[in-house]
Amino acid sequence: MKSEELKRILAQHVVWLNSNRGEMANLREADLREADLRGANLRGANLREADLRGANLREVDLRGADLLEANLQEDDLRGANLHEAHQ
Repeated sequence: MKSEELKRILAQHVVWLNSNRGEMANLREADLREADLRGANLRGANLREADLRGANLREVDLRGADLLEANLQEDDLRGANLHEAHQ
């Protein structure tokens, strides 16, 4: 996934979280290998079957996110919040 598109999706997701406008992040089956998502707010996002191998997920808010069948191999999850994430 191109970084510009990912930035737009993440920005719209924050708007959705804060105001019910914008759009929930739907990153189902997205290729996010080696992505730097450090500190992103992905609470409640759809990451089902996403390829996150080697991604930097430090301090990412993944509360309630759908991570079913997502590939999290070699990810840096230090400080990430996975409370109630669906794995």
